[in-house]
Amino acid sequence: MHLLHEPLVSPRIGVQMPANRFNGYTDYGVGIGLRVPHYDHILSKNPVVDWFEIISENYMVDGGRPLKILDQILDQYRVVQHGVSMYFGSAQPLNRDHLKRIKELTQRTKTLWLSDHLCWGSVDGRYTHDLLPLPYTFEAIRTTAERVRMVQDYLEIPVAVENVSSYAEYHESQMTEWEFLNEVVHAADCGILLDVNNIYVSSQNHNFDPMEYVNNIPSERVAQIHIAGHSKFEKYTLDTHDHPVLDPVWRLYARAIERCGPTATLLEWDDNIPSFEEVHGEALKANRFLLAAESRGVPTEIPELEEVHA
Repeated sequence: MHLLHEPLVSPRIGVQMPANRFNGYTDYGVGIGLRVPHYDHILSKNPVVDWFEIISENYMVDGGRPLKILDQILDQYRVVQHGVSMYFGSAQPLNRDHLKRIKELTQRTKTLWLSDHLCWGSVDGRYTHDLLPLPYTFEAIRTTAERVRMVQDYLEIPVAVENVSSYAEYHESQMTEWEFLNEVVHAADCGILLDVNNIYVSSQNHNFDPMEYVNNIPSERVAQIHIAGHSKFEKYTLDTHDHPVLDPVWRLYARAIERCGPTATLLEWDDNIPSFEEVHGEALKANRFLLAAESRGVPTEIPELEEVHA
């Protein structure tokens, strides 16, 4: 099989890579997702947090409490937008009204980059509200990359595409997921939001080596990294975001940071959400890997976390 670009593997291990154009040349450190149960704590206690990630669609409104809270957060913290309904891989035309609202929000938040998922989820104007995997074909590369380019040009800020967790595969696929990701981001000239938990979940469902995935992403295009918890069932692994990061995901994260250097990292915790302190404490575990990368090394010990079985 001949790819448009060969997968890139860094020849030097542990070399710090500078902030790049896909994250606005920033060094944002470790952040957490801004969630409703934590609003009061954040606004009353003013905790020290490097940055917050917001779900764009939750704030694409004309007024009311969401925007009031967001403006209060923006007075004190840096914010990066993360979308869940751009559906870069869908065949239908881009929703211009949706794009207009996103751009208005980016101007409000002054986010230096924006992310959304490498997936599809809409047909003939109907939305599934799910992140469905794409067939890994050359045709899908061309159509997806074209849409990403159009969005990036319209928003006038860098866009990073996120790899999704998946539970089904296509017979039509012509390459691996990481080869497909490489081809899309090169063709679109965009960044990557590398979700190492999603890589692990998909690897368990589809029987591939998750470390091979991490070793073959174009590290110079990684704008941001997601970490999260998952749950193992008898026949599949599910991306649940409802408990701490598990040991195999930390291992993938360690390797990602080893390859990419210190990179903006975000902990996702979206269900059974505990106290702000617990979520923030879990996110800050990432600092030991970031600090190790800064000194051109990686920690040998991985947090002792047990697998959760549903």
